[in-house]
Amino acid sequence: MAARRRTSSRFPFKSAVFAAVISIFLFRYFAPFRRKETLTLVSEGGKNETGRNNNNYIVRFREYKKAEDHRRYLESELGLGGGWEWIERRNPAMKFATDFGLVAVEGSVAERVVGEIGKLEMVKDVNVDVSYKRELLGVSGSGGGGGGGSFSDGKKRPGKIFTSMSFSEDEERHHAVAETSNSSIHWGRELLAQKSQVTSLFGADVLWSKGYTGAKVKMAIFDTGIRFDHPHFRNIKERTNWTSEDTLNDNLGHGTFVAGVIAGQDEECLGFAPDAEIYAFRVFTDAQVSYTSWFLDAFNYAIATKMDVLNLSIGGPDFLDLPFVEKIWEITANNIIMVSAIGNDGPLYGTLNNPADQSDVIGVGGIDYNDHIAPFSSRGMSTWEIPHGYGRVKPDVVAYGKDIMGSKISSGCKSLSGTSVASPVVAGVVCLLVSVIPESDRKAILNPASMKQALVEGAAKLSGPNLYEQGAGRVNLFFLRLESYEILKIYQPRATIFPGILDFSDCPYSWPFCRQPLYAGAMPIMFNATILNGMGVIGYVESPPIWNPSDEDGNLLNIHFTYSEIIWPWTGYIALHMQIKEEGAQFSGEIEGNVTLTIYSPPSPGEKTKRRSTCVLHLKLQVVPTPPRSKRILWDQFHNIKYPPGYIPRDSLDVRNDILDWHGDHLHTNFHIMFNMLRDAGYYVETLGSPFTCFDARHYGTLLLVDLEDEYFAEEIEKLRDDVINSGLGLAVFAEWYNVDTMVKMRFFDDNTRSWWTPVTGGANVPGLNDLLAPFGIAFGDKILNGDFSIDGEQSRYASGTDIVRFPSGGYVHGFPLLDSSESGATQNVLSNSGSGKADSPILGLVEAGEGRIAVYGDSNCLDSSHMVTNCYWLLKKLLDFTSSSARDPLLFSPSAKQDMAIYVDDNQLPSRRTDVNFSSYSAVLGQDLICRRDSRFEVWGTKGYNLHVRGRNRRLPGYPIIDLGRGLNSTTANPFKVKHSKVTERRNKGDTQGNHLLGILNGDELDMPVLVGSHWLVPAAIAITGVLLFLSIWRIRQRRRRRKRGSGSGRLGNL
Repeated sequence: MAARRRTSSRFPFKSAVFAAVISIFLFRYFAPFRRKETLTLVSEGGKNETGRNNNNYIVRFREYKKAEDHRRYLESELGLGGGWEWIERRNPAMKFATDFGLVAVEGSVAERVVGEIGKLEMVKDVNVDVSYKRELLGVSGSGGGGGGGSFSDGKKRPGKIFTSMSFSEDEERHHAVAETSNSSIHWGRELLAQKSQVTSLFGADVLWSKGYTGAKVKMAIFDTGIRFDHPHFRNIKERTNWTSEDTLNDNLGHGTFVAGVIAGQDEECLGFAPDAEIYAFRVFTDAQVSYTSWFLDAFNYAIATKMDVLNLSIGGPDFLDLPFVEKIWEITANNIIMVSAIGNDGPLYGTLNNPADQSDVIGVGGIDYNDHIAPFSSRGMSTWEIPHGYGRVKPDVVAYGKDIMGSKISSGCKSLSGTSVASPVVAGVVCLLVSVIPESDRKAILNPASMKQALVEGAAKLSGPNLYEQGAGRVNLFFLRLESYEILKIYQPRATIFPGILDFSDCPYSWPFCRQPLYAGAMPIMFNATILNGMGVIGYVESPPIWNPSDEDGNLLNIHFTYSEIIWPWTGYIALHMQIKEEGAQFSGEIEGNVTLTIYSPPSPGEKTKRRSTCVLHLKLQVVPTPPRSKRILWDQFHNIKYPPGYIPRDSLDVRNDILDWHGDHLHTNFHIMFNMLRDAGYYVETLGSPFTCFDARHYGTLLLVDLEDEYFAEEIEKLRDDVINSGLGLAVFAEWYNVDTMVKMRFFDDNTRSWWTPVTGGANVPGLNDLLAPFGIAFGDKILNGDFSIDGEQSRYASGTDIVRFPSGGYVHGFPLLDSSESGATQNVLSNSGSGKADSPILGLVEAGEGRIAVYGDSNCLDSSHMVTNCYWLLKKLLDFTSSSARDPLLFSPSAKQDMAIYVDDNQLPSRRTDVNFSSYSAVLGQDLICRRDSRFEVWGTKGYNLHVRGRNRRLPGYPIIDLGRGLNSTTANPFKVKHSKVTERRNKGDTQGNHLLGILNGDELDMPVLVGSHWLVPAAIAITGVLLFLSIWRIRQRRRRRKRGSGSGRLGNL
């Protein structure tokens, strides 16, 4: 009896302990407020690869003060020591006030100290002191997309991430490969005797004869310096060194050449403005390395010494380096005209470099002497605005950038090519134009906006290139009727829009708009123009823009506007969102008219009234009747993520010198050739920049998903299932590689930011795609497949694509013997090489799903112009013919490809998400609200989309039938699409799914997609029940102890 009593007394205690453990376990792994601790960019503590213990940080203050005052402030707030120290900067800028300080912080306390500094009242922010690396290209070529960049053989070079901005010496012949067309372009030396002076091609000698030579124009050249006794220059006013090296001389020749193009006086290599005052800012070392702090000091000095023009021949894809970008704004706000090269990453689109892609900077592209866009010249559009908007027109202008003569390092001349050559050509033109205006009037008339207005309005439009290749056209200094010289001579401060005309009939200049007309029911066509305000550094929009049609037909056009209400510095934007009204569904013809916008600026000194100007944008649009559903394709832009801000890796792992996916993944950037092909095939392609709930599937033949990196809302997954099965929407998916082991190996330490960079995802987000395709029984794997194969004589290259590991029975699947380069695949390759050969890997699948049709392919590189080896446009057309029109190609639907049994793997064999990256920092889905943005149909702006935004009320949208709220989008029909397995397989799958899910929870894996049941009621209920059990167990223990105490007390009293 006693033994039984002891056992029963221990049992509640064990139960209580067990319940407590379970409670802690549930709280630890299910708590909804648990935060992911590991970020993608992790600050490196201790010694880094360069052996340095300290990290340097730029502390930006809210006010300009002497550096000593900033130092005292930090010391008074933080105290001396504590893991940080002030870095003294000994350079010419220190005699002026500054807005930043440089501090060294010990790596072990960096997070704490940086956090404390950032909270101080007088501190604006704290940023890592980023370094820049710029390398001169070798003589083997001149650009072509990535040579001389930040990555070599897959490894990160020292310095900030940049592209091939520098130029190369020309030998007898150059050879560049146009990756977008799979053909080679050969261009030899075309510099004829009469073209040896680029100055004469722009008419500079005519202005010289009028006495304009650049006199009293302060020209800042940010480069590698210049020698004080160089015989080519008559007016070197000042040389300053901002680097850690103790020299003012140019030991590379780069800065000397740039200065020679601008202001050289040697007869063999004349510059444009030989009397310009040269201020040489040496901001690069002999190793071509620079730091943001060096630039910030040099920029501040340029502001303090009132430079007129500044040339900057560097750049890269990172437009989120805020200290640098915001200082550029400050430079132009202080009336310094900045000219910068647009980049040497052509002929690829979406490759503009910063800062030339900023609207307040004159961005310059390159052409040859035949007025053809140079293959090396980067193309637009700007990518700041995508995936949820539309880019701006860049470059602003183009200039000769091939075989340009300039000064050598000590004496003599040489010929170089690149947009870094074209930039000083325009900078020299700008110097010459500044000298045209009397010195007393310059500050009243000349500014970054007015100079850009003179250049773009006077430019000569080239026949052939489009506006995202040439901008306004070739710089035209003097030769034609509306040359920039004449515009400046009669200039009155005003505001304008650039481009000032959008003409759908002007092809190819107005590409891509001239390639596809407007029609009723389409997603809005967006056009993003730049507002140039020559009236003042700050301006305001007086009233909303107005559409003024030229005739009655123009009322069929519905335009919504988004725009900068404040224009600063000197520039802003106006975006047009254009739709044809429903009553224009059968209209065919042109719509013409003007968009007007009134800008005003504060009065200048001596003026009493505001400056006011009305801008005009002329529109001439082509409209056609609404095409049939089978010819309309919807391109998903919303689920795209690019660099910056995250490390989004390239799609083809064979490309070792360009490891970042930064070209925008837009129909009009690196998929522009595919867009042209689809238009040639008779398809109309629209862009969706909002979730799937924001389009009506009944209007589209196919939803096209290519190389997508983001996650999906649960509502999107449910709606897509209903759209395909019940509404007959076609679905075409082109995936990419995804392998966690490979991503981990791609991690690298960046010495610029002193942090580890690790890929946010693979080439595509395969786990996310698998969630999206799960209702159809389709999933991709984690192989990285490479190799050549042929279908019906069409040779194709599979470049770092993935495989299909789930596909329903009754579908058609094609597989080929490809090499798996993933970590796990290496072993299999060895075994297969020793055996009978490689097994076929399924990579292409086609299946009917209810009323709709689905086609999936595991690689998108054959559609992407960035690193294409061979295109697969022929395959895309066959797939779209099937998904949109149910047309079956005999070869793709051969009986041998039909699957009698489903392809299936268990859940634990599917690719898993990374739990060591904070994906929500880059996602437009995770942690975000589902909302239709301004690139969706006007009637769903600001809502959750069709059906979702009208829950609880019967609202009829224009042009759509009344929605049955009882049924909704997610209901099933009498003939739902089902994935058929055997019952044994279904039971095993169900058990494995639950088991793997719980195993992941017990191991502490973080869930990237919300678990609806667990996060809404199951977890709180479990915690509550466990708490009650714990309370009852403790209560029972105490009650038993009390009874035992009373029993023992009664026994002792009886004995007494």
